[in-house]
Amino acid sequence: MSTALDQVRQWPVGQRIPLVEDIWDTLVDDGVSFSLSEASLEELDRRREAMLNDPSSAIPWTEARRQLLEEG
Repeated sequence: MSTALDQVRQWPVGQRIPLVEDIWDTLVDDGVSFSLSEASLEELDRRREAMLNDPSSAIPWTEARRQLLEEG
């Protein structure tokens, strides 16, 4: 028997990303909070530092999203 997730996995990436964004928004709207692991926090700090050291290496979210959606 196929689950909803199995069906969603069949969708192109360009259709799955907006669904993930919508689901994320429902969590925010519901006031859900969570903690990141120490490893995740360290990785975020590392990436932030790398971006601050070389701002030209970063791209805006709108561009990253466009690229992701084009791949699907």
